Amino acid sequence: MTRWVPTKREKYGVAIYNYDARGDEELSLQIGDTVHILETYEGWYRGHRLRRKSKKGIFPACYIHLKEATVEGNGQKETVIPTELPLVQEVTTTLREWASIWRDLYVGDKREMFNSVRDMIYNLIEWRSQILSGTLPQDELTELKQKVTSKIDYGNKYLDLDLVVRDKDGNILDPELTSTINLFRAHEAASKQIEDRIQEEKSQKQNIDLSRQAKFASTPSFALFVTLKNVVCKIGEDAEVLMSLYDPVESKFISENYLVKWSSSGLVKDIDQLHNLRAVFTDLGSEDLKREKISFVCQIVRVGRMELRDNNTKKLTSGLRRPFGVAVMDVTDIITGKMDDEDKQHFIPFQPLALDDAIRHKQLNISRFSPRVAGENDFLQTVINKVIAAKEVNHKGQGDVRNDIYVTLALGEFDKGSKTTPKNVEVTMSVYDEDGKKLENVIFPGAGDDGIIEYKSVIYYQVKQPRWFETIKVAIPIEDVNRSHLRFTFRHRSSQDSKDKSEKIFALSFVKLMRYDGTTLRDGEHDLIVYKAEAKKLEDSSLYLNLPATKLELEEKGYSSTGKSTQNLGNCTISKDSFQISTLVCSTKLTQNVDLLGLLKWRSNTRLLQQNLRQLMKVDGGEVVKFLQDTLDALFNIMMENSDSDTFDTLVFDALVFIIGLIADRKFQHFNPVLETYIRKHFSATLAYTKLTKVLKNYVENAEKLTEQLLKAMKALEYIFKFIVRSRVLFNQLYENKGEADFMESLRNLFTSFNDMMNSNSENTGMVKGAALKYIPTIVNDVKLVFDPKELSKLFTEFILKVPLGRLVKQKLDCLIDIVHSDLFTQHDCREILLPLMTDQLKFHLEKQEELKACCQLLSDILEVLYRKDVGPTQWHVQIIMEKLLRTVNRTVISMGRDSPHIGSFVASMTATLRQMDDYHYAHLISTFGKMRSDVVDFLMETFIMFKDLIGKNVYPTDWVIMNMMQNKVFLRAINQYAAVLNKKFLDQTNFELQLWNNYFHLAVAFLTQESLQLENFSSDKRAKIFHKYQDMRRQIGFEIRDMWYNLGPHKIKFIPEMVGPILEMTLVPEIELRKATIPIFFDMMQCEFHFTCSFQRFENEIITKLDHEVEGGRGDEQYKVLFQKILLEHCRKHKYLAKTGENFVTLVVRLLERLLDYRTIMHDENKENRMSCTVNVLNFYKEIEREEMYIRYLYKLCDLHKECDNYTEAAYTLLLHAKLLKWSEEACAAHLTQRDGYQATTQGQLKDQLYQQIINYFDKGKMWEEAIILGKELAEQYENEMFDFEQLSASLRKQAQFYENIVKVIRPKPDYFAVGYYGMGFPSFLRNKMFIYRGKEYERREDFEARLLTQFPNAEKMKTTTPPSEDTKSSPGQYIQCFIVKPILDLPAKFQNKPVSEQIVSFYTVNEVHKFQYSRPVRKGEKDPDNEFANMWIERTTYTTAYKLPGILRWFEVKSVSTEEISPLENAMETMQLTNEKISSMVQRHLNDPNLPINPLSMLLNGIVDPAVMGGFANYEKAFFNDKYVQEHPEDLEKIERLKDFIAWQIPYLADGVRIHGEKVTEALRPFHERMEACFKQLREKVEKQYGVKTLPAADEWRGSRPRSMVRSFTMPSSQRPLSVASVTSISSDNSPSRPGSDGFALEPLLPKKLHTKSQDKLDRDEPEKERKDKKKEKRNSKHQEIFDKDMKTTEILLQPAEAVILSETISPLRPQRPKSQVLNLMGGDRRLSVSPGPPSSSSSNSSSSPGPPPITPRSKLSFSLHTGSSLELNGMGCPDKGETPPPLPVKGSTADYGNLLDNQDLTSPTTPPPPPPHQRHMPPPLPSKTPPPPPPKTTRKQASIDSGIVQ
Repeated sequence: MTRWVPTKREKYGVAIYNYDARGDEELSLQIGDTVHILETYEGWYRGHRLRRKSKKGIFPACYIHLKEATVEGNGQKETVIPTELPLVQEVTTTLREWASIWRDLYVGDKREMFNSVRDMIYNLIEWRSQILSGTLPQDELTELKQKVTSKIDYGNKYLDLDLVVRDKDGNILDPELTSTINLFRAHEAASKQIEDRIQEEKSQKQNIDLSRQAKFASTPSFALFVTLKNVVCKIGEDAEVLMSLYDPVESKFISENYLVKWSSSGLVKDIDQLHNLRAVFTDLGSEDLKREKISFVCQIVRVGRMELRDNNTKKLTSGLRRPFGVAVMDVTDIITGKMDDEDKQHFIPFQPLALDDAIRHKQLNISRFSPRVAGENDFLQTVINKVIAAKEVNHKGQGDVRNDIYVTLALGEFDKGSKTTPKNVEVTMSVYDEDGKKLENVIFPGAGDDGIIEYKSVIYYQVKQPRWFETIKVAIPIEDVNRSHLRFTFRHRSSQDSKDKSEKIFALSFVKLMRYDGTTLRDGEHDLIVYKAEAKKLEDSSLYLNLPATKLELEEKGYSSTGKSTQNLGNCTISKDSFQISTLVCSTKLTQNVDLLGLLKWRSNTRLLQQNLRQLMKVDGGEVVKFLQDTLDALFNIMMENSDSDTFDTLVFDALVFIIGLIADRKFQHFNPVLETYIRKHFSATLAYTKLTKVLKNYVENAEKLTEQLLKAMKALEYIFKFIVRSRVLFNQLYENKGEADFMESLRNLFTSFNDMMNSNSENTGMVKGAALKYIPTIVNDVKLVFDPKELSKLFTEFILKVPLGRLVKQKLDCLIDIVHSDLFTQHDCREILLPLMTDQLKFHLEKQEELKACCQLLSDILEVLYRKDVGPTQWHVQIIMEKLLRTVNRTVISMGRDSPHIGSFVASMTATLRQMDDYHYAHLISTFGKMRSDVVDFLMETFIMFKDLIGKNVYPTDWVIMNMMQNKVFLRAINQYAAVLNKKFLDQTNFELQLWNNYFHLAVAFLTQESLQLENFSSDKRAKIFHKYQDMRRQIGFEIRDMWYNLGPHKIKFIPEMVGPILEMTLVPEIELRKATIPIFFDMMQCEFHFTCSFQRFENEIITKLDHEVEGGRGDEQYKVLFQKILLEHCRKHKYLAKTGENFVTLVVRLLERLLDYRTIMHDENKENRMSCTVNVLNFYKEIEREEMYIRYLYKLCDLHKECDNYTEAAYTLLLHAKLLKWSEEACAAHLTQRDGYQATTQGQLKDQLYQQIINYFDKGKMWEEAIILGKELAEQYENEMFDFEQLSASLRKQAQFYENIVKVIRPKPDYFAVGYYGMGFPSFLRNKMFIYRGKEYERREDFEARLLTQFPNAEKMKTTTPPSEDTKSSPGQYIQCFIVKPILDLPAKFQNKPVSEQIVSFYTVNEVHKFQYSRPVRKGEKDPDNEFANMWIERTTYTTAYKLPGILRWFEVKSVSTEEISPLENAMETMQLTNEKISSMVQRHLNDPNLPINPLSMLLNGIVDPAVMGGFANYEKAFFNDKYVQEHPEDLEKIERLKDFIAWQIPYLADGVRIHGEKVTEALRPFHERMEACFKQLREKVEKQYGVKTLPAADEWRGSRPRSMVRSFTMPSSQRPLSVASVTSISSDNSPSRPGSDGFALEPLLPKKLHTKSQDKLDRDEPEKERKDKKKEKRNSKHQEIFDKDMKTTEILLQPAEAVILSETISPLRPQRPKSQVLNLMGGDRRLSVSPGPPSSSSSNSSSSPGPPPITPRSKLSFSLHTGSSLELNGMGCPDKGETPPPLPVKGSTADYGNLLDNQDLTSPTTPPPPPPHQRHMPPPLPSKTPPPPPPKTTRKQASIDSGIVQ
């Protein structure tokens, strides 16, 4: 083989291993994939997976298990169909469908559902393999299929999948071959079945038994199956184990015994039976189920010595039956089916006592004896198995002859006579015939044993009144019964053998089995007479047989039973002893009923015949049924033999009615076949028909008098007619149609009398009329055999018409339904007669809305018959229905509520009618409306409205896919047929019907866009199935709509703009051909409107409004946008006038689509920020194209989004945009302006007022009081001068006052601003390669902010640097995010500039109303100076400008422009000094204003500056800049150097003030600290004043003023431009450094300038009332001022050192572990300091002031001493914003590390990715060699693989 060869047989297979393609030409397979094989070559196959036909490839043959399949088509069209059972295929597809859902459940973590589905899947897999194995017997297979289908159906419902409808054999129904009605009923049945299953599953959890009990209740009789496993009992002698069922309430046994003989060795006597001791208690009827309790009783009788104790066995009598013990178990639950006990074993404990004691003590009532062990393991172990529900157990065995008499030896009383103790009486029972011959083997002590000759009872030792209760079965051949009697003899038994032999029989009793009148011995108790006589005489039966046997007979014969103790009768004496038995006859041939016997033997005594016939009615049903055939024979014989007179006719008729009535009774219903058989085979009365007809007619004519009898006769009508017809048929066979005319006439007359009766007005015949309607249809099928069907149909028609109007409607309709079900209706000719009657009746009742259920049933059944192929031509009949009923049914459907239970069936009938109409019918339908044009219009309108309604709100559940698709198919055809009518009749100018056309279009579009046709929403399997059967109906109707639109011609303009929406809906359906066909309609509309108005404004407005709505609703996609653009542009460009405007329109719509699609994609996004961006994009677009209404709509969407996120400020700005559209005027408010329900406004002014109030409220919540005040003023102006509403004015002013107070008093957290760049093509278009400035949330740290960003883009990579990205990064397919903190640039309102303004007022503007932001990073230039790095530290400062000021309608805006400048080291130094000065100044000022401020921050600040040991002081500057070398190199910087010196000089007076205040406030504890500080300051002052001159501040009170001011002006700095900035110097932190080194005991954390008091506290601030706030103020002062101070420091300090400051704080935030106090104090005491210097930290450097370090400006480590509650003090160095990470603190001691190294050594490598996990051995075949296919995996794994994957091979 050198080339690929097409395969012949190897066509279809399943992958049994996973196969990974190693190249493009190969096909990857997973276990269980089915493949279609096309070609083969040297161990390889080429083909494709069945589920993805487009991708073909090659795969190794050894990986495929081939399966049988049939191939259809060839070449390209070839398809394979697996030749498996349809059910197996269904299971396969079901499993595949479920498996994908199962996976989703796993992913969605829906545990409970996941487990349920898993169990169902495993069941199906298991069952599928059982079916495939082919080893199941037929009945089990059928049962299994049933299980499979119901499991599939249940699972589909559980998973909300489609309902599958099946025929009776469980095969899926083909809707093409099934009538609509049938389909509907199948759906109903399936739904109900599944509902029941679901209920069952539910109740199974609550109560498993309901279903079983229900099952039991519906079965007429059952059996109980018992297996005896073992009797564990030390008896030592042989024993008999007798088991039976017992009713403890009635204290009687209810079954015969099951007897097992047990030998002394402890095994069964008959060793063959070992392990096979099973019994079934049969024929337990429903009566038995009703018993309160049923016990299972087991008695043990030992057979042996009298006393077990006696050991001298030789001398002892043996073979005595002695009671040994009894065991009881309650089996009520098992029998009633409450307990499922398949194969459960029950141990029943034994009581060593006799049964009669148990009964006497009523102990059998105890459900079970207390299970104490009597003796050593005396347990009887039985297994009571499931109650087997017998399918059909006939009443006392009909069919099989049975003749059993059960005799129970009940009890006796025996005089002890001459003995001192009572006798040990043994009763022996035997059966003799009248000649005294003993019958052999007719006595059965229990089932499971052979017959015996005589039965010996148990002996009770010295008991005067033994109670035996032993039941024995006597089975005598039927012919011997009348000659037999039972004989009981009594004998005393002695325990000594010798004595025992001499004991003779001392008495006898007997009873005959048949009484003198021929009836059998009555059931029940009989007191027998005990006769004494000599033993010899007792043997002779002739001596006693004519004596009375029972006490009852004795009385009857006139002897007195009392009187003398003994009476001599003949040779025998009646003894005082008594003996009682009870009997029960179970026989099919023996009757105990005299009357029945009299009838059966009627010939022997004809005088009593009438009486016997009457008596029959009183006989117990069971007896009659037992002798059914004999009784019927007797009746007809009586009738035939008295044929000339009619004396007995009525009586026989009544008797017949009685018997038929009996059989109709549920109790005896299984005798129906017996009756049928009798009529068919045994019935022979040829003349019966005349007599029966006569009597019946007589009854009918005298209905009023004989109501009772007639009613009974009606119920028996069916069988009476079976007899009549059978009799006539037999007669015809004999006499060849003699008397045909008479017979016909008699039947006609009978019908006439029925009609007359129906027509009579008599009151009391109502019941009979109902009965007539109910039962007369039952005779049709029989009468048809002997009567002309057409005439019969006519008679029926008359009969129905005679029913009085308005009465018996339901019965009449039911009668018609029965006729439709009869054979009559299937005959074409009869239908001709019946159908018009039925349609008239239906029409009449439907219009009156009467008995809808019955009407519907009738209509459905008629349609069902007409659908059949075997009922002759039906076209004309469908036409009758269509003409008379279609419209009525439509109207019924329209008027019927959706909640009506009949709506489904009516819609089914309507659908069925339409489906059964062919084109001829449709054409005819319209012509039936005749000349009346309005009729047609009305009909079509009704139909269109109804269809639309049915499509919109479907009456069937969505999972009835087959039904819904069938309905759609029918509707589609109807719609198209009606469309043709529109074109024909209503298109031309004169006849045009606008409303009708409008309804047509709306209906067609509704049809096209309905849920059930949107194929793309379905799974691929479902889509393929539907497409295969129905194609895409959307395309069919879409093309139709298009043609109809173009047909409209000049009428089109009437449909613009109303039809734009529907057509748009249609074009949005994602079916490309449909789109291509229908999008041009838009151009047609544009053209049409342009033609009339020279613009297409209305069309444009409509399409924009509707498009917004549709896209938001989920329609539309990229492809649509492209098609729309392409098709419309092509058309527009060809058009003379529309080219330009059309193109603009298209571009507009396309832009809108882009935004709306973005918006929609994002709307379901978790991330609200993206949603906001998109909303803003859309609303800006609408603003640009001046669509005010849409613009406002999106404004509110945006506002809602903000409110959800608590962005009140942004919500306020958003609403403000709406308010700005309004004027303060009395103009009426256009509808679109008030889109919110919350606002009730009629004029624009009112609305604006309400909006302003709301906005002010939001600004207040967002603490933007400055903004609120501006609006408040505008409102106040209106209230004061326009509206004159002073009440509102005062409220407004009060609010403003509050706002002003808040500005000054309430501390507002300042948010950070973050710059975020999104680079790379992976981002959505509105973010791609853009940079934004984000306003952080209150107290939000950069880490949290970044984390937030990255959760939105989990695949994005965080960039490590803050430099702008390269072009490569921007064009790469990935996502890169850059994020760093930027500093807002203060844009102070003009009114505040160069004036002393309070810190509180100005601070607002530092972070609000800003649109410029700065970011600085250090750059080195030139040589590095080892002693002083300040000399060449340059700063690169970037300024970002946003499009709008922040905050605004979003929390972020795009950066519009970026500029960069460089700042020299000298300028940097100047800024730093200046900021430090300002900081001291503001701190001092605050202390002057508020004597209560805590002192700590001041201590730190001053100490950090005056004590150069920490900072290195400004000595660094001196070294760097104040030397000749620098001046020579930079002559132009002289002026700047002077200024720097100036700053240094100015620092002293500020410091002096600070130190002075510190001295006033310092506590004793810190006095030494203060003194040291003073000393240092003194030194510093001397040095500076000497070098740089003395500066003095104005007097303190002068600049303290009445209020604190913020020195915003620059001190001594003439230049107006004063760069306020933060230089972020550190860019050395590494990405994955831990943010908290926990190794050294301190909580060394990089400094974070916020979270100063926790969130909750901030909330308190907001919510407390004013007074409390003031009270609390003192307590909080500490933290608040600390905060203000920190904030100030933050804005005014520059850290030049690379490491961020170190926090030493006690109570920071709940996130960090607290440090013990000792450590804090430890830190404070002593001189130890933490040096965090960038230079090489030598051991000495910590105290040597000469070591190089940063200037001593900012405090490096603030020691916090005040540990107040609630204040989280942090030591605020600058939160250095560098490139986005928190740098780790530099080591306190460690190897030399400097800038250079750090920068080079950024340890940014993430841990290497772990090696890929080892391949999964089991499913991975070996690697692929270049040419030969890989061998399959080793054998063992194969098995495992299949188990693992759960695929059944």
